[in-house]
Amino acid sequence: MIQLNHIKLSFFFKNVIYFLFFYLMSIVVFGDPLELNLEEFSKEPHGQVLFLRHTLAPGFDANGVPEKFNIHDCSTQRNLNITGRKHAKEIGKIFVKNGIKFKKIYTSQWCRCIETAKLLNLGQVILEPSLNSGFRGIFNKEISLLSLRKILNRINYKDDPILMVTHYGTILATTGIFVNSGEGVVYNAKTKKSKKILLK
Repeated sequence: MIQLNHIKLSFFFKNVIYFLFFYLMSIVVFGDPLELNLEEFSKEPHGQVLFLRHTLAPGFDANGVPEKFNIHDCSTQRNLNITGRKHAKEIGKIFVKNGIKFKKIYTSQWCRCIETAKLLNLGQVILEPSLNSGFRGIFNKEISLLSLRKILNRINYKDDPILMVTHYGTILATTGIFVNSGEGVVYNAKTKKSKKILLK
């Protein structure tokens, strides 16, 4: 009995190893199916919403003291540094270079998102509260995400894509994909599927 269980266990691990091997090989040969480059996006968008996390903004909002945070006072927030501002400008130029235009550009009301959206230099920036961060409960995350889903469900998928500049928490909650500063995710509200977009 013990020997039989050992054989079954060995067979199981061999199958796992074979699966991982062929999975990794498929990524090497065919590319990561969860990623999309800008050329692919410009020709055939995976979805009509591109979520972009604000570029680099080191530090802590209100120095970690929520009651001192003021959505209308950038001095109480962590803001883009020189690297973050440069990166935002570069991303905007990359979109233009690839012929990507956005019908609308929405942004969180937080200063680092507004500045990122404006530095992209791609058009008028519209403030959208549903894209705000849920930092320390200042904004109700559940209510914001519900409002965002309503907006996503109203999108006309025959139009040019929409850009939404927001925070990692909002992107993660909506798409299931974690992004670093200045990274993006393409989201299809109909299929609920997402792909990380390579902004290079």
